[in-house]
This record gives sequence, C-alpha cells and structure tokens, in this order.
Amino acid sequence: MGLNQNTAAWLSYLFGWITGLIFFLMEKQNRFVRFHAMQSILLSVAFTVVYIVLSVLSSAVGIFGYLNGLVSLASLVIFIIMMVKASRGEYYKLPVIGDYAEKYANQGTM
Repeated sequence: MGLNQNTAAWLSYLFGWITGLIFFLMEKQNRFVRFHAMQSILLSVAFTVVYIVLSVLSSAVGIFGYLNGLVSLASLVIFIIMMVKASRGEYYKLPVIGDYAEKYANQGTM
C-alpha cells in the first residue's frame, strides 16, 4: 500500500467508516491494518445507531438531546484514543466490537 502499518491503521479511524472501508478494501494481507479498519467501521456504525435512537427519543423527551451531545463527545474521545493506540502499533480490541473486527479482519487474509 505504501504506508507503514501503524500509519495506515490510525488513518483508518480518521473519517470513521469511510477511511475504515478504504483501508479494509485496499489492504488484503496485513491483519493489523485490516483489524483497525474493521474496528473503525463497526465503531462508526455503533455510534450512528446510538445517534439515531437518541434523536428519535429526543423528539419525545427533550433530555435525550443532551445525551446525544455526550455521545458525540464520547465518540470523538474514543476515536482519538484508537488513533493514538493504532499509531503506536497497539492491537487494542474494544469490548464486543473488537471481537467482531478481529473475526472479519482475519477473513480473506493469507
């Protein structure tokens, strides 16, 4: 791919599922990069689902609008932490999401 694996791994978190998908599809053999790319995709999907649910609930009960702001902040912090860990070469698995990311990252590699 031309990038070292740590750079490719942290870049996969930069724009969430978009860069995750790009690196997942482009990297066919490096499990470290594929793992972080898939974890970025799954993390993005999870936060998107939470945003949608909270948005629907906030139309009925206003307090959920505040929770949406907290979830946004949490997602930013988690993505930054994951970018730092990936840039340091750490194979850090998030709870639940990490297991699925590992499973999908190992499919299709030699």
